[in-house]
This record gives sequence, C-alpha cells and structure tokens, in this order.
Amino acid sequence: MDACTLGDLLDVVGGPSVRLQTAPAGLAVPVTEALLYDAHAPLTRAPGALLLAVGVRASAAGPLTRAAAEAGMSGLVVRGPDGPLAEAESAGVALLSVDEDAAWHHVHLLLASAIGARPSATGSGLGDLFALADAVAAAVGGATAIEDPRQRILAYSTVPGQPVDEDRRTGILGLQVPGSPANSEQYRVLFAAEGVVRLPALAGSDNLPRLAVAVRAGGETLGSLWVVDDGGLAPDAEEALAQGASTAALLLLRARAAQELARHQNGDLLRRLLDGTADPAGAAHRLGMGLGPDGNPAPVRVAAFVLDSSVSAADVEQTALRLLDLVRLQCEARYGRHAVVLVDGVVYALLPALGERGGAPRRRTNSHRGLAEDIVRRAGQALRVPVRAGLGDVVGGLAEVRASRDDADLVLRVLGPELPVATVEEVRPRVTLLRLTEVLGERRELSTGGWRRVLAHDAEHGTEYARTLVAWLDAGCDMAGAARLLAVHANTCRYRLRQAQQQLGIDLDDPDERLVLWLQLRTLGGLGSRH
Repeated sequence: MDACTLGDLLDVVGGPSVRLQTAPAGLAVPVTEALLYDAHAPLTRAPGALLLAVGVRASAAGPLTRAAAEAGMSGLVVRGPDGPLAEAESAGVALLSVDEDAAWHHVHLLLASAIGARPSATGSGLGDLFALADAVAAAVGGATAIEDPRQRILAYSTVPGQPVDEDRRTGILGLQVPGSPANSEQYRVLFAAEGVVRLPALAGSDNLPRLAVAVRAGGETLGSLWVVDDGGLAPDAEEALAQGASTAALLLLRARAAQELARHQNGDLLRRLLDGTADPAGAAHRLGMGLGPDGNPAPVRVAAFVLDSSVSAADVEQTALRLLDLVRLQCEARYGRHAVVLVDGVVYALLPALGERGGAPRRRTNSHRGLAEDIVRRAGQALRVPVRAGLGDVVGGLAEVRASRDDADLVLRVLGPELPVATVEEVRPRVTLLRLTEVLGERRELSTGGWRRVLAHDAEHGTEYARTLVAWLDAGCDMAGAARLLAVHANTCRYRLRQAQQQLGIDLDDPDERLVLWLQLRTLGGLGSRH
C-alpha cells in the first residue's frame, strides 16, 4: 500500500473540514499517522505524523510547531484560523486548521481513517490477496485461487511445482472461471454450504478435484477460495483453508474500502475540475492522466449523462444514483480507474482522448460516442427511463476541463427523443444559436428592434409576417424558395413582406438589418427553423 501524502489526505478531507494554511515542503510529503498532543508527556520522534494541538491555542502554538519539526513530523493541526503561519514556514512543516468548535476526537478519527484507508497505486487494494493465495497454497499443499462472487479471479498462487489443470490455466489466462452447467452447480453447492466443501473433478482430460470455501463477512458473500486437490494436500488442509477464508474476508473488505475511497477521491477531484477550482497538475497525478506522447498535457473530454425529465421528483434522486453507478461501471470497464461524479442531477465522466489531435481523431471520437450510446442503451433498459448523453469538445488537458463541461451541458440542452446522444461538433449550429439566444437576451441593446413589432403584430392581427420573414431570409432572400418553405404562392410571400415593411417600418434593403432581424427572430423569437 502506497504511503499517504499530504495531498492525498487533503483530497479526502480538505475543504470545510480541514483547511491547509501552508505547506512549505509541498503536498508530496508523506503522512503516516495522526497524533494527539499530550502536554504531560514528552514529544517522541514520529516521522511523517500530523500532530493535533490539543489544549494549545492556535495563536500560542509556535513552540509546538518547532517541536513537531524537530520530531520529524509533517505538520501541525490547530483549531481556528490564527495559527503560527510564520513559524510553520520557517520550520518547514505544514500547518492545517479546523473549526474552533471542532471536537479533537472527531478530528483525530477523521484524519486517522483517511490516512489508514489510503488506496494502493492500482486502486484495487488486491496486492495482499496474492500473498495470501501463496500462503494458503503453501499451507494446504495445492494451487490456490481467490475469486469474487461473479467468478472473476482476483488472485492466484505462484508456488513452484504445484500441479494445475486445464480449468485453472484457462481461468488465470482470462481472469475468469470458464462457464459451464457443471461449474454453476458446483458454485451452488459451495455457496449453500457453511464451511469447506470437497468437489469432484469436472469432466475433462486433466481436470482435478477441488477443495473450496465461501468467503463471507456478516452474512454477505464476498467471494470464494479454491484449492486444486491432486491427492497430496496437507492433513489439516480444510482447517487451513477455513482460516485463509477468514483472512481473505478482511482483505476483501479492506480492498472494497480502498476502492470506494479512491472513487470518492476521484469524484471529488473531478467535481473541482469541472468548476475550475482544482490544481490541474495535482489532479493529473492523482487521476493518472499526465502527459501525452508529444510531451503536452494528455487531451480529455467530458461526457454528461442526464435522466429524461419525465422521471418523477420522488424517484429522480435514487435513479440518478443508479445512473452514476452504471456510468462508472461502464467507464471503468473501458478505461480502468476512472473519475465519474454526480452534480446537480447530471452524471459527468472524464474520458481520456489520446489520439484525438492528429492520428485518428474520427476513430477516437466514434469510440467516445459509441461508449455514450452503449451507456444510454443500457441505462434505458436497466432504469426503464430514457437517458441522454452530451459529449463536450476534446480539450488539451485537465486545465481546460471546465470548457469541455460547458460544451457537454449545452449539448444536453439541445438533445431530444430524436437525438439522445451527440457530440458538440454534431450539434454545433444548435448550441451556437442557444448561446447567442442567452447573450442577446442578457443585453437590452441587443434584444430590442423591429422583431418585437413583427411578433406583436402577428399576435394581435393573426398575420404570419414573422414566419414569412424567417423563411425568406433562410432561403437567401429568394421569394420562390421562401414560398416552397411555407407551401404558399410566391405572390403571398411578396405581399406579406411588403406589408411588413410598410406597416412596421422594416427595412429589408439594408443587409445589416436583415441579418439582425433574422438572428433575433430565430433566437429570441423562438422560431428556430420552423416556417
């Protein structure tokens, strides 16, 4: 398990709970434990520790800061904002603060839990399972495998000289137990039993019997432990395997906790990237998204998924959480460890986009779009509600994630049942008009003009001047083209346009006025492409 750094710790507990005042040695310093200061006991050497200044006012914690530095500690935690900032910077230790009314025992528990749950570099936390598999294999006398409830192989022994059969070889190569009716029956027997079971060899040329036990914790089945029985197992093999299952349960629970913590960290980090408040360099290291082959920041894209508005208010929160799980599962299956987060009812995923710039951009774009389409299809089936997905533009690194998120949000706003998935490039005209509508509506001088008189006249007199004007302008000021769009005679179009000019003071001979009129009617007037 990798050492927890100050940066890792702040990713988990930083913000309202624990605030960083200064870190003169940087955020990469290791943090090994959280210690409560005891004024009646000597301060012993504790490299990497965070010292909680219990009983010491923040403004009077200067001497304690220097003492912590002499003891090799990484930092000091005080209550309140007026801590010894200058002393901490001079001593080279980090200074963190918590609220003045924070309970020290709660702060200690928070920090100790975050430090102890630091996930491994792979994010899986399964490294110790391989060591356990080797230990069980040595004690029992047979090749060992540890599986999850879905019959995926999480770890296997590598003790030399132990016989293996075709089923084990195939399973290890694919990290998945081969499926068959006979195999399914053995798992049924195994999970129905309370202890170790002996299972006969499956039909095959060299398959061997098995000794197996379910791995459980608190009544929940976490997986199973299997040993190949070549006839030479130890006399106490069943007892050793049962003990191994107890240890495996603890390791699987710890691995699950590490995985959930990694997901929480990555999700929180993505949330800050989306709103532009995260440090891109630190985020790139944490998410495993560094530089591309060209030495530049690796390009990324934001994908956004949202439930159809038909979901009832009572169900939307729970359904959105299920959508979050589904998007995360599919992204992790495609890209491994992944950042996915739910923000205000929208599920955002950060997609690596190496290959977008140069190389084969179309193929990579199709890959992202294909993933989004697959998620939308699966979500529709699993949640029984339509889901839509918008993909932002590919941007040059994590510093530009907010721009891609803005794109994805705009795409979501122009999607509908006829187009549930799209990239921003596919709907660029629609999102451009949408943004123009917002900009025009915000500025009085841009939202006034003859278009209002046209719409008001139509509403009062039942005329169709606005539709005729938009059709004529859409047709490039061609009367016959406008007539075709409206399915009327060209003379009708000509009459309407002449009346609009005479009654409403519209100057259609001025190209600038024509352009502004068309833009305002198409956006602010809400006519769109309708004629």
